[in-house]
Amino acid sequence: MPIRLLLTGLLWISVVLCATAAPRAEYKIVTATKTGTYIQIGRDLATLVAEPADIALEVLESKGSAENIQRMRFERGVKLALVQSDVYQAFLDEAKAGNTDAVDIIKPLRLIMPLYDEEIYFVARADSPLNSIHEIKNKKIAVGPLGSGTALTSRTLYQLMFGEPLPPANTQYLTNEEALAKLTVDKSIDVAIIVAGQPAKLFTDMKAEARNYIKILKLDDAAPEAARAKKAYFPAVIRAASYSTWLKEDVPTLTVKAYLVTYDYGLQSTVINLNRFAESLCANFDKLQANGHPKWKQVRLELPPLNQGWRYYAPMEKRMRACIAKRSTVGFASAGGTTPASKNCTEQELVLGICKR
Repeated sequence: MPIRLLLTGLLWISVVLCATAAPRAEYKIVTATKTGTYIQIGRDLATLVAEPADIALEVLESKGSAENIQRMRFERGVKLALVQSDVYQAFLDEAKAGNTDAVDIIKPLRLIMPLYDEEIYFVARADSPLNSIHEIKNKKIAVGPLGSGTALTSRTLYQLMFGEPLPPANTQYLTNEEALAKLTVDKSIDVAIIVAGQPAKLFTDMKAEARNYIKILKLDDAAPEAARAKKAYFPAVIRAASYSTWLKEDVPTLTVKAYLVTYDYGLQSTVINLNRFAESLCANFDKLQANGHPKWKQVRLELPPLNQGWRYYAPMEKRMRACIAKRSTVGFASAGGTTPASKNCTEQELVLGICKR
C-alpha cells in the first residue's frame, strides 16, 4: 500500500475516533456547609469515585438536606445529593398529605445507597444548668438555617419528645457558626442543635479553651422523652477521642441516617455515566474507607430493603448489586409541578422550602 494512502487512512481513523469520543461528564453534588461532614464526603466521592469513572464532580456547599433535595430536583448539572433520612421522609409525608410541590420534588428522586449515621449535638453554654437533652423544652433554640436538614431534625425531635411543636418564638434559624456565637457571646439562645458526622470539622477545630464556653447535653435513657425520641432516631455516642483537645468524656446522643441520592434519569448518556459511577463506587469502596473521611469506616457496601415510598435508582442498583455479589459481601441488612394558590404556610413547609405565599 502506498505510504500516502496509509497515512490518509490513519488520519481518517483518528478523525473518526475524535469525533465519536464522548466528552468527559461534568456533574455536581450538593452537600452542606464547609465545616460539616457532608462536604468532606462529597470531596471523597469526587476524587476517589468520580475521577476514576472519568466524571468531573464539582462539590457544592449548601444549607443542608432540605435545600439539597430541591437543588437535586431543579438545579442544572446537579446529579447527586447527600440527604438525611428524616428529611427525605418528611418530603414523602408532605406529598402523601397532598402537597403538590412536595409531590413534584420527591416523586422522581431515587436513592443510590445508605451511608452512615450523623450524630446530633445539643450544645449549651458551659455554665448552663441544662445537662440532658430532655431539658430543652421551652428554651431558646437555634435549629439550623431554613432549608437545612438540621432544622427539620430539630423540629421533628422536639415534637417527638414533648408532643408539641417547637414554639416559633423560641426558634432561631441560624448557621452553626452563628448559633455558637449567639450561644456564647451575646447569650441570646440557650441551645444550639447541630447535625454532623463525627469527627466534624466545626468541633475538631476547637481549642482546649472551648470547654470553658460550651458543653454537649447528654441523652438520658431514663427520661420518657428519650424513649419517645428513639421511635424515629437511634442512640449513639459522641466520642471524646473525636474531639480530644476539648471534650473530656464520651457523650450519649442520637443519630440520623445519611443517604446518597440521585434522580430517575432516562437519558442514555446520563445513565451510562451514573452506571460508571456506581461501578467505581463499588470498586473503590476500600479506598474510601482507607483514605476518606473516618465516617466511611461506618458505611457498609449494601443495599438494604427500603421503607414504603423509598426507591433505589434501578440502573445503578443493578450495577451495584452485581458488583457487591462479586465482592462476596455477606448478605443484605434489613433495615415542573402545579403551584398552589397563595396561603399561610406551616412551619414544616417553611423548613422544607416548599412554601409559596
